[in-house]
This record gives sequence, C-alpha cells and structure tokens, in this order.
Amino acid sequence: MKKVLLAFGLLIAVAANAQSDKYVAVMQKNLALLDSAKTSQDFQSAANAFERIGDAEKTQWLPYYYSGLALSTIGWMDKNLDKDANSTRINALCDKAEAIEKNAEIYALRNMSATQQMLVDPQSRWQTYGQQAAAFLKEGMTMDPNNPRLYYLQAQNIFGTPEAFGGGKKNAKPLFEKSVALFKTFQVKPLYPNWGQKSAEDMLAKCQ
Repeated sequence: MKKVLLAFGLLIAVAANAQSDKYVAVMQKNLALLDSAKTSQDFQSAANAFERIGDAEKTQWLPYYYSGLALSTIGWMDKNLDKDANSTRINALCDKAEAIEKNAEIYALRNMSATQQMLVDPQSRWQTYGQQAAAFLKEGMTMDPNNPRLYYLQAQNIFGTPEAFGGGKKNAKPLFEKSVALFKTFQVKPLYPNWGQKSAEDMLAKCQ
C-alpha cells in the first residue's frame, strides 16, 4: 500500500511540475511579445493572450496583471481610446488578480487606471478619480513600502500637477530619487514586474 501511495504521489508531483513548466514557458513567450509590442493592436493582442492564460490557470495572478498592464499602455498611447471603457476592463482584471493574491503591484495598476480616467477631464474628475488614484498608491505603499514603481507613479502625478497645487519638478524630484534608489536594490522574481527603472531615471534627469 505504501508503494502504491508513493507512486501516486510521484505521479502528482510530475504532473504538477509539467504544468508549472508549461505555465512558465507560455508566460515567458508572451512577456517577450509584450516587451516587443509597438502598436495598440500589439498591446491588445498581448492583453487578450494574458487574459486567456489567467482564465486557464485560475490560480495565477500575474497573467491578469500583465493583461491589465498591456491595456494601460494602450491608454497612454491612444488619444482616441475610450478611457472609461478601457479602465473598466483593467479594473475587472485587477479584481480577478486580487481574488488570487492581494499585492502592491495590482494597486500600482489600479492607480494607472484611475489616473487615466482622471486625465480625461482633470478639473471635473479630480475629486473622484484623482482621489482614487492617490488612495491606491497609499494602499500599495502600506503593503510594500519599498516598491519603486509606487514612488515612480506618485512622482509622475506630482510632476504633472501645477506648482500652485503642490506639484512641479521640485516637488517630484525627491520621489523620483527614491524610486531610482529603490530600483537599484529591488529584487525581481522570475516572471514578476520589472518595468519602470529607465522611466524613473529619465524623469529624474528632467528634474535636474
């Protein structure tokens, strides 16, 4: 009986490892496609692919995150995009990811989604989406106070805010500096987000 149980256990372990290897391989393939994406259609295709991976795996939050990140990138690059509809989809992907694991990276994505909706009409939308964006950053920093992407996003928001309202280069510079410093020591795990360092460095240079 013990031999039967041992053999059964080994079969389960082999099957689980094969599934894990398949997941890693398909994620690496699609991350390469995401890194090389240039057009809105490229990013849309990547978003769709990652969402399919998430729906198939069911226990992995990263595919949903990357699907939302691809859509967020479209939001920054496509001036004619319906930002509200795009953010609704991003938020739904964040919900799926957070149902699996709640973490700071998802809140960084939520911040970008809310920021894009706010920028449709900053004057009228600040009280809603602007406040949401700030709250998401605060929550993310509570979860992971050493995440460099959170400080980069906060610095970006301040950089784009008029000086009369506490924004501008001078006020954004310390946060860009903190982001860059944290990037230098941030330990990136396989398949996990690693974007933002060059952008933070480029923005810091603009604050000099």
